[in-house]
Amino acid sequence: MMNNNWLKSVYSDGSKWFVSNPLPKKGEKITIALQLQEDTPVTSVFLKTKLNGVEYLFKMEKVTDKELLSKNTAKGLIRYETSVQVFEKELRYQFYLGTKDCVYYYSENGITTYTQNEAYDFRILTDYQQPEWVKNAVFYQIFPDRFCNGNPDNDVKDNEYIFDGYPAKQVKEWDSVPEPYEKAHCLDFYGGDLEGIKQKIPYLKKLGVTALYLNPIFYGATVHKYDCLDYFQVDPHFGGDKALAELCTELHKNGMKIILDVSINHTGIACKWFNRDGTFFPKTQGAFNNPDSPEREFYFFKDDNSYKAWFDVTTLPTLNYTSEKLRNRLYRDSDSLVKKWLKAPYCTDGWRFDVADTMARNNELQLHHQVWPEIRKSIKEENPQAYILAEDWSDCTDFLNGDEWDSAMNYIGSLRPIRQFFGENDILNMRKDELRNIKYKMTAKDLSGRICGFLNRLPFAIRQVQFNLLGSHDYPRLHNNPEVSKDAYIGAVIMNFTLPGCANLYYGDEAEIDGTAPAMEGCRYPMPWKKDIESTDAYKMYSNLIKIKTTSPAFCDGGFKVLWDEGYVFAFARFTPEEVYLTVCSSDKNESQVILPVDIFGSDFATMKLPEKDVLGNSLDGEIKNGNLHLKVPAEKSYLIKLSLN
Repeated sequence: MMNNNWLKSVYSDGSKWFVSNPLPKKGEKITIALQLQEDTPVTSVFLKTKLNGVEYLFKMEKVTDKELLSKNTAKGLIRYETSVQVFEKELRYQFYLGTKDCVYYYSENGITTYTQNEAYDFRILTDYQQPEWVKNAVFYQIFPDRFCNGNPDNDVKDNEYIFDGYPAKQVKEWDSVPEPYEKAHCLDFYGGDLEGIKQKIPYLKKLGVTALYLNPIFYGATVHKYDCLDYFQVDPHFGGDKALAELCTELHKNGMKIILDVSINHTGIACKWFNRDGTFFPKTQGAFNNPDSPEREFYFFKDDNSYKAWFDVTTLPTLNYTSEKLRNRLYRDSDSLVKKWLKAPYCTDGWRFDVADTMARNNELQLHHQVWPEIRKSIKEENPQAYILAEDWSDCTDFLNGDEWDSAMNYIGSLRPIRQFFGENDILNMRKDELRNIKYKMTAKDLSGRICGFLNRLPFAIRQVQFNLLGSHDYPRLHNNPEVSKDAYIGAVIMNFTLPGCANLYYGDEAEIDGTAPAMEGCRYPMPWKKDIESTDAYKMYSNLIKIKTTSPAFCDGGFKVLWDEGYVFAFARFTPEEVYLTVCSSDKNESQVILPVDIFGSDFATMKLPEKDVLGNSLDGEIKNGNLHLKVPAEKSYLIKLSLN
């Protein structure tokens, strides 16, 4: 008897389960597969693509080799394959499924009965250098000054210097609440440093994180250090270059990666290249006071010595990428900024670029798509596995084609839609009174549209390394929002950890760290080391999710499929032939009933008994029958359910 779920069972992606080599070289012949349930009305399957601009339909053959099927395809599913030789930058394709009465068209955007456009084609990149370690990584983001003071001898002292008219201040009590910007001016130093991070490696390793992302550590005047003084020197208050080398060595010994953060869109006014006030360097040095300075061309100066600044913040002069010398210093030369810190003795594992969305974009001078491929080339020459992470809060798919960024900070595909689904307003709407006060409860269909509308336009190899986050040094912590319930927060964390890509944990979230909104100081509280962190509910939840994320094949190379987006319940699967993880998240104020097809992953999943509890220990009220999981979901409850053949 034919199963009515068969259309839902049609699936392919760019992973190793469906592509013989997901990272092919130009000229290589690859085999592409599609799977669906047995006993369907399908009589023929074709792969539609373009070669040299011309449309082709390649007939796909049904796989009969039982050994091959046993490796790549679950019981109860059939598999079709065809081979294509790839010569261009990327291979884009769809599938055509013929039945007696209809042709179905399958792309990343799903199945239709009409010919689809190419916007949602499956996409395989050629010659893409994927940082494969990122696929199931869990990053731990650290704001260094607020994490751990490992060496009080290098602390900033009261009035040690005056910056932009305000004195530096040493915070004497580690657990004190950060002062607002209007009072502290980002010059309130707690004393966190790189030695402190190194001392906490056992804590981080026990938590299970696999990589660190450090906010800027280069010589800077402020707490955040995005107003860099010298790109080629680690801030002495963080321990200097030696402390970074020691930290990197120790992290690598413990199997952990590290990426550094830098802004190459602008420097600070006190940077030795600019040096407006002579605060840290003599005024004979730098572009502002010396029109003949070699660094003068690094900036946009007018005849009256005024200069272009990022968003007109006068302390952050914008860098000018028409300067070839600037490009050499930042990324081309063998001892350039990006290469220096990738080399020994540091051997860092990648870069996070601040305000990358605006970098090299200055009205009539739009150089970004010229500069970013050059930066990528320089980084990959030094370390082919280096991760290139860029700050962009919006839809940035035009940078995610394999020749510029590996990922953006995935605000657009994780933080923004997830936080809106669980009760907050979207950040862009919050900037306008007319939009801020409109009360609308985001539906599961809305959430699905936002997440899939982003993911489905990415090449699969890029999708695998997206940097998913719920908060950062620039955004209030979700658990500090009194309008968001604990259950809603748990759901948000589960979703963030199980979407395609890696996951980021902002320091202290696992400790239920205090904080306020909306000021940035509110998400930069000192790490509460006096607390019994490991006894908190948050620590237990994060450590469990980290273990699953970093060890389960479904979250490294597994498929992704939305199963339910009705009302206010969103559910999707991450899966391989041997295991299926079901993420079920509700923002509904009432109990819901969901029906999730599980036979589409293989007949054995349709006959197994539902576990009594999910992987986080929550009791489940439901059963698997007739190929579907019937599940009762209490108000605002979320689950991560594992179905395994092993």
